[in-house]
Amino acid sequence: MAVVSAYTIIRALALFHVTLAVFVLRNPRMVAEQNIVFLLGEAMQLPTPRDFLRPSAATGFIAVLLALLGISDLTALSMSDEAVEAHWGTQTPVRLAFLFGLTGYAYAFKPGGVLGSTARGAGDHLNNSVVFAFGFIELTVWFWVFITLRDERRQRAIRLMEKRRAEQDML
Repeated sequence: MAVVSAYTIIRALALFHVTLAVFVLRNPRMVAEQNIVFLLGEAMQLPTPRDFLRPSAATGFIAVLLALLGISDLTALSMSDEAVEAHWGTQTPVRLAFLFGLTGYAYAFKPGGVLGSTARGAGDHLNNSVVFAFGFIELTVWFWVFITLRDERRQRAIRLMEKRRAEQDML
């Protein structure tokens, strides 16, 4: 049994998204200069984007998207138990696949990377330390949610089988 439930992890992550939205809106430089962003960026030899050095239209839009993501996740957790289970059972693998692709793209297509080229492309702005750190941390947390959901689902099935077995023994 997991120490922390999957829905508690999702609530914490949703609140993290809302908090991150406020920081990105007010002072994006603070996000770009966090130790984990610096450490992951340097380890993967990714540049720090200059766009995060001061508030801009792009960082404002990112803040709005993060706030929307956090609020929608908190809203989704307030549904009925069956709906929440179905929603997160399908949502988690989709987010994992997306975040894996984003994080892999940020690393593999960096300048001088495995698949990087010298030609400029539309996705070149994704090859930086902020995108990689965000994708990596999110990927790690969503994988934790996925494993916890799977464990909780298995334990619910075991309890249901034991309950049915006990009811059958009573007959």
